[in-house]
Amino acid sequence: MPVRRAASVRAEVVLAGKGTTRQVLIGPDEGPNFALRRFVMEPGGGMPRHTNTVEHEQYVLCGRARIGIGDQVIEVSADDVVFIPAGTPHWYEALGNETFEFLCVVPN
Repeated sequence: MPVRRAASVRAEVVLAGKGTTRQVLIGPDEGPNFALRRFVMEPGGGMPRHTNTVEHEQYVLCGRARIGIGDQVIEVSADDVVFIPAGTPHWYEALGNETFEFLCVVPN
C-alpha cells in the first residue's frame, strides 16, 4: 500500500528497552531497499547499549534524549538528524517530561 496513516500501524513494545515502542511504517515486504520505523520513548524510557549490523539514519520528531554513539554522548531534540554507522554500539535515554520520538531508516 503506497499510503496509509501512521496511526493505523500497530506499535510493538521493544522488549530490550524501557518504555519504548516501535512501529514498522514501511517494512521489507513493501520497500525492497529500506525500512522506515518510528520509535516512541516515554519519559525516563530508553534502550540499552547495543550494536546493529546495518547503519541507521534518524530524524527526531519531538522530545529530547541523550544518545551514546560509540564513545560519544550527545543530546538531541526535535529536528536533529542522527547517523549511526553499522557496527557502532549505541544507546538512548529519554530526557524531560515529554515523549521522545524519532524516525529511523535502515537498509533491509
